[in-house]
Formats: sequence, structure tokens, C-alpha cells
Amino acid sequence: MMKTGSLAHLPAGLAEQQAGGFWTTARMAGVAIIVPLLAFAFIGPMLIDTDPLAQDYDAVLIAPGDAAHILGTDHFGRSMLARLAFGAQLSFVMAFVTALTAAVPGILLGILAAARGGLIERGLVALSDIVLALPGLLLVLLLLAFAPGQFGPLYLGLALYLWVEFFRVARIETARVMTSPSVEATRLLGFGRFYIVTRIIFPALAGPMITLFAFATGSAIIAVSTLSAIHVGLRPPTPELGAMIVELMPYYSEAPLQIMMPAAAIFLLVLALQLLAGRKS
Repeated sequence: MMKTGSLAHLPAGLAEQQAGGFWTTARMAGVAIIVPLLAFAFIGPMLIDTDPLAQDYDAVLIAPGDAAHILGTDHFGRSMLARLAFGAQLSFVMAFVTALTAAVPGILLGILAAARGGLIERGLVALSDIVLALPGLLLVLLLLAFAPGQFGPLYLGLALYLWVEFFRVARIETARVMTSPSVEATRLLGFGRFYIVTRIIFPALAGPMITLFAFATGSAIIAVSTLSAIHVGLRPPTPELGAMIVELMPYYSEAPLQIMMPAAAIFLLVLALQLLAGRKS
């Protein structure tokens, strides 16, 4: 769940991906999947006049297709349509904020390490190695022990683990760019470090970081859903996709489609993000 092995092997394919252009077939397929999902997640709650927490014991486990409940209801009579919309929004926003929180310090520290070198670089590399040596799940669980079921420790634990990937890629790419002829020529022309970072290094990092950000967001969605599924993440009645699956699991024989819907939402969100981050097809 928490392993990011696919991220660790990313740098080898970055140059190839950039050379082939950004809008590959895989990325266009990812956009085609994620745009309707995000429209449902963010626009749906404004159009659905239903509280995802409202219970109706006279309408328990109604199958999808009912006139009053298009996607049916769960074991408490709560609208699956409303809960899926709010759940998809919650999962995506949490994952996006987590990835963004990991990306900003990771990228900046990676640039700092490559640009300054010496003791600063060795210290940051050692810190990243320590974080990588810890199982990601253990790091999150240690923080969740202080506030079980709360978003804060879950978000912080995931961000503390994911920043390392941004740091490593940013450091490697920055070191490569810093030794390029264009940077040497820029220095000879008298431009300072700030100009080099903002006008040369940042544009060079844009492609790799977008790719890595998509991977990290997908990893965070899986992590949040899995931790909720093992009762250490967000807890019911919060409409979170992983928690919804666990809540409905005892009623699989009576309502299999209700369990498959949040699982399908997780699968499609992660698939779309993986396609957006994919290599040239």
C-alpha cells in the first residue's frame, strides 16, 4: 500500500517522456477518465440535494435503479449517489493536498541540495535515507496513534513519507541541469543563481514533477482508502471511499453493487492518475 516502488524507478524514463511530448495517448486517456470523475465529485454535491449522512430506515439496501435513489442506498438507508460524490471529492482533495505538501518542500530541498552541495547535500540525503528506511505505514501509524481517525496525522504522515521522492528526483535533475552548457553560458553572461533557478531549473523540473505528482496523488488515494479499511484512517460515518467498502462488506450478498461502486471509484481515480503520469505510449 505505502510502497512507492514505481516512483523509485521513475527517473530512468523521464528524458524519454519529455522527448515524446506531454500529451501522449495514455495521458489523454487519463484526462478522459478523470474529468468526468472530478465533475461528479465537485459539481455533483451542488446538484444532489441529499445529505450523505441522512439515514432512512425505510429505504435500506435499495438496489441501484430506483426512481428515488438512482444508485441505491446503503445499510442505513443513506443515498449511495450522495455518498459516492462526497467520498470521491474527499479522497481526491486529501490526496491532492497531501501530494502538494510533499512536493513543495521536496522540490525546494532537492534544488538546494544540488545547488549548494557539501554538508547541506550530505545532511539532506542522509535525512531522506532515514525516512526511506522506515516503512511508510509505520510512520503514518505512529502519528495516527496520537489522534486516531483524524485527517491531520494521516495527512502529515503521508506527506512526510512522500516528500522524499520529490527530493530525490529534484536533486538528480537539478544536478544534471547545473552542469549543462546552458547554465555555464548563463553564468558567464553574469546572471545570478536566482535567475538560473527560476528561468532554467524550474522549467526543466516541470515535466518530471508533474509526472511524480500524479503518482504521489494516486499513492495517497490508495493509502487513505486502505488505512480507512483497516480502521485506522478516517472512520464512519465519514463518506470516505475505503470506509464505505468496509461498512458495506457484511452486506455483500444482499447488495454487491453497493460495495463495488466505491471500489470502482478508487480504481478509476488511481487509474486516471497513473495514465496521466505514464510513459510515452
